[in-house]
Amino acid sequence: MFKFSQIEYHRPDAEKLAAELTRIAAELAAAPTYERAREVYLEAEKLIGNFGTYYTIAHIRHTMDTRNPFYDGEMTYLDEQACRLELYQRNISQAIANSPFTQDFAAEYGPDFVKSIQAQLRLADESVVEYKVQEAKLCQEYSTLVAGCSVNFKGVDCNFYGLLKHMLSCDRCERKSAYTAWADMYLSVSARLDDIYDKMVILRKQMAQKLGFDSYAQMAYLANGHYYYGAKEVESFRKQVVEVVVPAAAELYERQRKRLGIQKLCMYDEQLVFPDGNASPIGDKDYLVESARQMYNQLSPETGEFFNFMVEHELFDLETRPGKHMGGYCTYIQDFGAPFIFSNFNGSSADVDVLTHEAGHAFQAFTAAKRVPLPSQIWSTSDISEIHSMSMEHFTYPWMDKFFGENADKYRYAHLSEALKTVPYLCLVDHFQHEVYANDFTAAQRREAWRKLERVYMPWRDYDGNSFLEGGGYWMQKQHIFLNPFYYVDYALAQMGAFEYYSRAKQNRAATWADYYKLCTLG
Repeated sequence: MFKFSQIEYHRPDAEKLAAELTRIAAELAAAPTYERAREVYLEAEKLIGNFGTYYTIAHIRHTMDTRNPFYDGEMTYLDEQACRLELYQRNISQAIANSPFTQDFAAEYGPDFVKSIQAQLRLADESVVEYKVQEAKLCQEYSTLVAGCSVNFKGVDCNFYGLLKHMLSCDRCERKSAYTAWADMYLSVSARLDDIYDKMVILRKQMAQKLGFDSYAQMAYLANGHYYYGAKEVESFRKQVVEVVVPAAAELYERQRKRLGIQKLCMYDEQLVFPDGNASPIGDKDYLVESARQMYNQLSPETGEFFNFMVEHELFDLETRPGKHMGGYCTYIQDFGAPFIFSNFNGSSADVDVLTHEAGHAFQAFTAAKRVPLPSQIWSTSDISEIHSMSMEHFTYPWMDKFFGENADKYRYAHLSEALKTVPYLCLVDHFQHEVYANDFTAAQRREAWRKLERVYMPWRDYDGNSFLEGGGYWMQKQHIFLNPFYYVDYALAQMGAFEYYSRAKQNRAATWADYYKLCTLG
């Protein structure tokens, strides 16, 4: 039985892979039957999947410790090779697009298969390879920079996760001091972040122009697999959020202000839902994982099988450490059929959120892998991926007593209200990016644009005079803006689907779970 820590990493032979993909493209073009064309294409899928397997292993280990020189070097190599290999994959896509068997592929693998082929033909081109290589290097530079950020707070060097427990303190002065230290941490690297982002924006605009897109936003939507809607539809959604969700969120914050007994709600008060403190997990990492294992075994046979697999193969890295990449994610190691969950536990309710949100992603991949014949279709497209994760958060509400004891209801209320209150922020991040890529902003103008949009989407936000944040510096803390452009609105769209599942489950839980499970099987 393998464990993730025991998997040996082997650097993929990119030159050999390029030669094999060249051969496959030629054989695809000459295939006399659909059966032969499919056989050859599946060979390409296996080879690309093997490269992806070791890319993912290196990526996970690099995020575990961004200071590790070996995996830092491997990611530099792999990112560059991945950009170059896109051209060889493009030749395969071209062969399928020109094949007399295109519709046979569509009939077997679905219309999105053809759409993904068409997208790759549009997005991969020799003229932008070097731009993509430079973009990958900038992403790695950003990740290393923020992973190394720390600030001295009460005599202890803290990163963001170390500060979080102080930011949730019932002592308002402590909360304010922690948020000030957090803002100072970003202020200290703001010039470097501005420089990295300036370069990213320029590169991305140049790529879009070379590829013939009207805007980088249009290119990003296609790259994210948004085949059925575009910027116009998302703009309409954002307007509805401003009209409907923003007033509802403002009302929830007003109730919170009264509950806390303060005259005005400041930024450092927003996360404290109850005056006697938010619900916190009642155990350490091992306790939480074991509680999650019990929960998933009770939720359904399928989720039990999934989580037992995750535990047995040690497919987690959950505790925060110096040099560890910020945030959390789920990924999939194809050749091992193994999802992997990464996080930074900090003793707050967010630790439990990881074991439901990221586990929703992992369950989807684990489930689809058993049923979807094409490896590249196991992972869901980005416009629905977050439905799996956010819905799992709501489906697990009945088991929150395992994690929070007598404070389970406090967690459920805070989680559900936060799910709604966050939607305007998710849309703000999206709107901000549209403004950035549509204009030639200086760093100062970017901050002005952010602060102006904040007043539309988050009119309750009060920075209590913090000059860095009042000046629009808050945008810098969102890593999706740097690493995953135009993805963040997918969380807001998916939350609507998750709310629907939550509402339906209160009426008929068994039927709703069956529908959710079917969605997970589809890849």
